[in-house]
Amino acid sequence: MSRTSLDLWVGFFVAIGLVALLFLAMKVGNLSSSMSGETYAIKASFDNIGALKVRSAVKSAGVVVGRVSDIRFNSQSYQADVTMSMDARFKFPRDTFATINTSGLLGEQYIGFEVGGDEEYLAAGDSVKKTQSAVVLEKLISQFMFKQAADSESGK
Repeated sequence: MSRTSLDLWVGFFVAIGLVALLFLAMKVGNLSSSMSGETYAIKASFDNIGALKVRSAVKSAGVVVGRVSDIRFNSQSYQADVTMSMDARFKFPRDTFATINTSGLLGEQYIGFEVGGDEEYLAAGDSVKKTQSAVVLEKLISQFMFKQAADSESGK
């Protein structure tokens, strides 16, 4: 194998490696699955959004049906107002329940939709009324520890 041929093959594999690295970077940054086509915006308010970020997924039955497009603090209600850009192919009943879930034990957070049974659908500009905030692990651990300490003091 000549030197030129060897250099060509090395260059080829380096280029493939750079493309793979770019693909991984886009996958980690939630940039590879950007929605194209028609979307509509809906809103939801949460007491605590945890580590939810703009571009986080909105999932229903494990399928990505939208993305978080904006997060703002509402100084009147002291809640986080989350705007979601939903794929127009998917319609959800007005009594849909929105929860903030975690993908895996220490994974990224996303909004999960649990579909209701209302015959009317959410339209652009509507708000999801039923929400459940993110579970804060530190709060759960402290409640468990204080309960254990209170139980041991009372002799249970």
